[in-house]
Amino acid sequence: MADVNIEKGIVDDLLTNGYNVKWIPDLNCKMLDQELLELAKRENRILITNDKDFGELTFRQKRLSTGIILLRVKGQRTKDKVRLLRKLFLTHGGKLANHFTVVLRKKVRFIPMEDII
Repeated sequence: MADVNIEKGIVDDLLTNGYNVKWIPDLNCKMLDQELLELAKRENRILITNDKDFGELTFRQKRLSTGIILLRVKGQRTKDKVRLLRKLFLTHGGKLANHFTVVLRKKVRFIPMEDII
């Protein structure tokens, strides 16, 4: 599931490559973060976002999810983010479920959801 702040080019690339992606602007641009997290969990989807507030919901409020990918690559063009996500899915696709994954320009951090409780 792609948050409202994920660029359309990223969503289009994921769809073109066969991923089953729902983009929040197609559903409800005014959806609250908590509602989005619940929807992703209910539909067993990993949430892709640029929004650090999901860290707050996950770590401080202990709201678990199916998985979150937080893109922390400010200033990069959409095509650079697409490249980073492709690499992430190719090299770590099996590790994304039940993890809070932070994608930085030069590294990726994985935090298991069970470590959050």
